[in-house]
Amino acid sequence: MKKIFTIAASLLIGVTAFAQQALWGGPQVVSPQINEDGTVTFRYQNPKAVKVQLTGDCLPSQKIEVPGFGTFDVPGSVDLKEGPNGIWEYTTPQPVAPEFYNYNFIVDGQKELDLNNVFVNRDIANLTSVLLVPGGHADLYTVKNVPHGAITKQWYYSQKAGFNRRLSVYTPAGYEEGKGKYPVLYVLHGIGGDENAWLEQGRAAQILDNLIAEGKAVPMIVVFTNGNISQEAAPLETSTGYTIPTTALPQTMEGSFETSFPEIVKFIDSHYRTIAKKQSRAVCGLSMGGFHTLYLSLNYPDLFNYSGMFSAAIGVSDTSISPIYQNFDTKLATYFSKKPALLWIGCGNTDFLYKANIEFTKKLSENNFPYTYVETEGGHIWKNWRVYLSEFVPLLFK
Repeated sequence: MKKIFTIAASLLIGVTAFAQQALWGGPQVVSPQINEDGTVTFRYQNPKAVKVQLTGDCLPSQKIEVPGFGTFDVPGSVDLKEGPNGIWEYTTPQPVAPEFYNYNFIVDGQKELDLNNVFVNRDIANLTSVLLVPGGHADLYTVKNVPHGAITKQWYYSQKAGFNRRLSVYTPAGYEEGKGKYPVLYVLHGIGGDENAWLEQGRAAQILDNLIAEGKAVPMIVVFTNGNISQEAAPLETSTGYTIPTTALPQTMEGSFETSFPEIVKFIDSHYRTIAKKQSRAVCGLSMGGFHTLYLSLNYPDLFNYSGMFSAAIGVSDTSISPIYQNFDTKLATYFSKKPALLWIGCGNTDFLYKANIEFTKKLSENNFPYTYVETEGGHIWKNWRVYLSEFVPLLFK
């Protein structure tokens, strides 16, 4: 009995010490560190490591060739130099431009988080440490001392899916205290994403708060959907429990999402104070969400007055599998005959979907259909999509 008591006491002391360290302790190494000259220093402590590298979109990208898909931009990498006490260090040679960055260390071939940085993002099944360098357009991604909107995790019953599903809903500052009605923007994620993606990776709530506070955007309700009809909600936030996130989900680009979308609009209009008419509705999305945006606009030309396609995944799926995707030219003509206020298209010039998006804009031009096209540097990345949202939102409901 005495031996058992001693073991238990030892375990208790160990747990208590660990808890105290979590409460009052903290990393002794500062990483990342934004220096006065604008450069950034990254540090990693491991005296046993043989090689430590940094990789992320804060570094110049490099190109890789993927057979059958073309050339992709991927984050570059650099070596850290080992110093005293096994602390590896790298300082960027130039100031780092304002942006919201993702990065990891590669330690002896294995990707790791920066354990001295508690700020982490999940993109599908990938975890990255994050770095926000303020200034310029990146100030839109920061939390400022302005009136803030509220985020609600809202469940609704989907007739198409046959079970309850979840949305994330942004209501602007003052919504709870007022009685007025608001226009609605529906924002769609890419493949493998969910209703959290735009809020976590896209900094959407910060962008909306800041644009509205600056008077650059009208107050609006913004709905972030889950575009995977087979899912209730984001991974580990559902009744299915511990399900590893993946892009290999059923019912993503085969018509189910578009077919079921009117039930989402009906739910939002019945549960929130919306201006329930076409002139006060908009939809936009990235990649797969841009694909969904296109076909939602074409199949429901009386539903949305503004549409935004961000690096839209045009031409990557079999559009013969659903009537939703058929009779494209006829639906396109009908859509424009309804005189939508805006069709906005954005794409990076090294995006693997660049060619398909350019071909689509040529089709629009050949038919004298009005649209706005914005081209940026870089590929299929959140850095671009945050910019696109920031530029699209101020154009709505004016």
